[in-house]
Amino acid sequence: MGRFPISPSPSLLQRIFCSNKRPSSSLTAALLSGDFQLRHLSAGSAARASKEEKEPWWKESMERLRNIGISAHIDSGKTTLTERVLYYTGRIHEIHEVRGRDGVGAKMDSMDLEREKGITIQSAATYCTWKDYQINIIDTPGHVDFTIEVERALRVLDGAILVLCSVGGVQSQSITVDRQMRRYEVPRVAFINKLDRMGADPWKVLNQARAKLRHHSAAVQVPIGLEEKFQGLVDLVQMKACYFHGSSGEKIVTADVPADMEALVAEKRRELIETVSEVDDILADKFLNDEPISSSELEEAIRRATVARKFVPVFMGSAFKNKGVQPLLDGVLSYLPCPTQVSNYALDQKNNEEKVALSGTPNGPLVGLAFKLEEGRFGQLTYLRVYEGVIRKGEFIINVNTGKKVKVPRLVRMHSDEMEDIQEAHAGQIVAVFGVDCASGDTFTDGSVKYTMTSMNVPEPVMSLALQPVSKDSGGQFSKALSRFQREDPTFRVGLDPESGQTIISGMGELHLDIYVERIRREYKVEATVGKPRVNFRETITQRAEFDYLHKKQSGGQGQYGRVIGYVEPLPLNSPVKFEFENMIVGQVIPSGFIPAIEKGFREAANSGSLIGHPVDNLRIVLTDGASHAVDSSELAFKLASIYAFRQCYTAARPVILEPVMLVELKVPTEFQGAVAGDINKRKGVIVGNDQDGDDSVITANVPLNNMFGYSTALRSMTQGKGEFTMEYKEHSPVSNDVQMQLVNAYKATKGTE
Repeated sequence: MGRFPISPSPSLLQRIFCSNKRPSSSLTAALLSGDFQLRHLSAGSAARASKEEKEPWWKESMERLRNIGISAHIDSGKTTLTERVLYYTGRIHEIHEVRGRDGVGAKMDSMDLEREKGITIQSAATYCTWKDYQINIIDTPGHVDFTIEVERALRVLDGAILVLCSVGGVQSQSITVDRQMRRYEVPRVAFINKLDRMGADPWKVLNQARAKLRHHSAAVQVPIGLEEKFQGLVDLVQMKACYFHGSSGEKIVTADVPADMEALVAEKRRELIETVSEVDDILADKFLNDEPISSSELEEAIRRATVARKFVPVFMGSAFKNKGVQPLLDGVLSYLPCPTQVSNYALDQKNNEEKVALSGTPNGPLVGLAFKLEEGRFGQLTYLRVYEGVIRKGEFIINVNTGKKVKVPRLVRMHSDEMEDIQEAHAGQIVAVFGVDCASGDTFTDGSVKYTMTSMNVPEPVMSLALQPVSKDSGGQFSKALSRFQREDPTFRVGLDPESGQTIISGMGELHLDIYVERIRREYKVEATVGKPRVNFRETITQRAEFDYLHKKQSGGQGQYGRVIGYVEPLPLNSPVKFEFENMIVGQVIPSGFIPAIEKGFREAANSGSLIGHPVDNLRIVLTDGASHAVDSSELAFKLASIYAFRQCYTAARPVILEPVMLVELKVPTEFQGAVAGDINKRKGVIVGNDQDGDDSVITANVPLNNMFGYSTALRSMTQGKGEFTMEYKEHSPVSNDVQMQLVNAYKATKGTE
């Protein structure tokens, strides 16, 4: 291969050095010996030749990769922000609004239902390129009913943008999302959006983030004007003012800091340096010694502190007015980590689930996590985050959870509901595979290791509906829809009511279940009748009770004989373990082969308490003694003995009914505060907080879910349509005695009529 007569294009060099394949040494030599310098590669320079030998081929492409999620309270502008990001990075060529009049809707809201309701229901994945960096983005829902979408997105991301509304501030779902980010140890930047709105106050929001979210944070930008006078931003790191011109804010004009803002900017920059110094030793030394701090030193310190999750840089802007989005993208590149800077761990199944640190590089064995499933036009689409190694189209991979070996027939990169075929993907990338049958949370490897990734947190459903198809002919499609939705969404459960024979669907709230009923109608053309919503009550015991039960039956041939002795006792309320069984028998009074049957019997009995027939939680069963018969004892005999023993001692353990209690946050004009608070008390709610936010009152209360049906209509009529509320599951807690009596009597009445 001869020398290049002209300089190769930067895109050619970029493709060669940042592709998944290492260039051959001859090609590298030819490129590097040409009559040009690698001036187009920002991290390059002519020294690349010697660097190439020291650094692995994938290092630069990994450093130029970001996996981020955009999360926030409902209506904070997540999808609008994502739409602008895609526009400025060239992924889409025109901007559509979430509730756009053009009927197109935002790119990331690809479902018809999402476009109609103006909310995000499913998290959508896409990727884009900004300044030679590749960014994988997941846009997540803000509504609490779809919280699982946020959980699974954060499980696989390296960084996140927490969007806060400059008027609404830190709201209930902002707190939930931030808690989820902490659970998965995700570094984040905050973006205070909607600075163009009446009542915008970014400094109030920043103080709320420090107080309510316990963020160690400071602004990295200062807005130039607010509300209708919002013109641009001052960058506190570079000390430059930025203005956004052009029809869609695509032209950025930098200028000096406006003279009338110099004092404020100097104060805010000092506050930024002080806040970062508290968590970064290198910057602290310079700050304490009163040495001048350059822009690059401050930027590096912010990055170190953000990646270490000790600091949250706060950006500002208005996505809807196309201001502040490009500097936020720069902040993602500057401050959020690349895949190799994040610690990920797997559990080694060959070594007693010992924690193993993954290198996060393409060099190791393949380890990937299926974090989301979708039924596409071509079969099941499985979203996969590759944590280590390389996955290639046509190669075999092993599902560690099931032990099945599967071939990768098709590998794609997602852009909302569009896809682009690729041949391979390496560590750090988020891709999707077709035709691989698995469950959400399964781990895939190349077979050389037996690692599993820790799964995500799945909250328990709190509400149920009875559902049945209108036409008997559509039973097949109805079952198909329910099994698909169950595979896709771990918080959506389907069961059968043993008494009525009805199909019961359970989920995270009214909207969650309404959406699935609507999707069955639209996507599967099945009309279904919906029963009255049912709250998922639970039962539990409040004191210890002994049991001693002998099951003895003789009816010709082999009989049944089994005796179990022990006690039941309560576990702490809302403990993560719902059922515990302990065998404390010494010796072989009951052969060890029958112990699993005894546990199975108790578990089965606990599925239906005698008060209202709901499952019994927070229960510990201890087996201390028993008896068996050499001929007549069997697994069935001991299982039945356990069921009857449980029923025998259940009443003596003073059972109570537990109901789901919701954390409700209301925002109502102050003149309606009294009426709303009175109504909360009527619904047996407990008000735990009452703050003033401008002309509005923000009321926080714990209210039983059973008393919250139809609340949105009641709130609208009480507040002339001006009140709004959000609610999320908090805990199960005991009902009052009068409510328990009502529920037990209602249950007995329905049993009596059958």
